[in-house]
Amino acid sequence: MHTHEFTAVYLYTPMCGTCQVAGRMMEVVKKLPQSFHFNKVNLNYLPQFAEEQAIESVPCLLLYKNSKEKERIYAFQSVPYLYEMLKKTETFCE
Repeated sequence: MHTHEFTAVYLYTPMCGTCQVAGRMMEVVKKLPQSFHFNKVNLNYLPQFAEEQAIESVPCLLLYKNSKEKERIYAFQSVPYLYEMLKKTETFCE
């Protein structure tokens, strides 16, 4: 399995209205210049992962560098905010 230096894992559930808005924001962020590999995960299929990771709510964005969690975002404030968080994680985690 190929691992990426920077990985963003977007956690959602299909019936969550806020997740639908956050998902649209994530689609925009993915197209901006950044180093992250994106994964989108329906948390309904991974209840054990949610429990192990102590996921408080959805939507949730987990930012990893070299398989280590560096940032956890629950408030998807705006596309610029999310993009800044990605850039901050790239910069400060070197």
